[in-house]
Amino acid sequence: MSVARMLTGDRPTGRLHLGHYVGSIANRVRLHRRYESFFIIADLHMLTTRNRREDIDQVSGNACEMVTDILAAGIDPDRATFYLQSAIPEVGDLNTLLQNLVTVPRLERVPSLKDMARDAGKEEMPYGLLGYPVLQAADILCVKGEVVPVGRDNAAHVEVTREIARRFNHLYGPVFPVPELIPADTPSLVGTDGAAKMSKSRGNSIALSDDAATVRRKVLGMYTDPNRVRADVPGTVEGNPVFAYHEVFNPDRDEVTDLARRYRARSVTSSRS
Repeated sequence: MSVARMLTGDRPTGRLHLGHYVGSIANRVRLHRRYESFFIIADLHMLTTRNRREDIDQVSGNACEMVTDILAAGIDPDRATFYLQSAIPEVGDLNTLLQNLVTVPRLERVPSLKDMARDAGKEEMPYGLLGYPVLQAADILCVKGEVVPVGRDNAAHVEVTREIARRFNHLYGPVFPVPELIPADTPSLVGTDGAAKMSKSRGNSIALSDDAATVRRKVLGMYTDPNRVRADVPGTVEGNPVFAYHEVFNPDRDEVTDLARRYRARSVTSSRS
């Protein structure tokens, strides 16, 4: 009996952080023994927003660090295949074929592409970035992936893959499985600044590889409630990153509830707030 295949991966842009963990990696750890698992190091995807010479020079080191982070999070290397996207020429070949099965207006409706262009400082959409979901479809369909664990940002991309697979199969016969999305339990994680989701480029992230002292420094410097200037002032829990992290990472639900109650009632000391 064959085992279904799972594909997921990351762009080699630097160390992974807690946002990556809750958005995708935790799901991979939970699922990778259930499926034949492929983990792509998506260096071609990286070029859509980072293509300076210095970016390319850092791919090798970033890829090694990224794989180390994923393994440290709990992936069994005997149950997973890691590979570099650009080292598989068939991915590019398939991308060339698949890009003829989707229209420009369809790709322009993918909401995250504009966000990616903005975050990369692009005033106009590069051709390669517009085709990002098609290249992602080539990644998934090249290994005949049947399940794809995704964060919120990539859900719309994988939906394009599903449409392309159906279109291909309609034209040429049942070649590709239509992959299923497995969403993360936590869609995204706010950064330590409380202003946006966690991101390396924003400087509001906690890396999986940070040592204990660095994590402590970042946590103590987190945005909380600007109106709570003293420990005896009632605090706001909603939108407070400290409590957002408690909700995700603290398994003691009674403690989380008690901390939130005491924070609102101004009975949490400044050292614990």
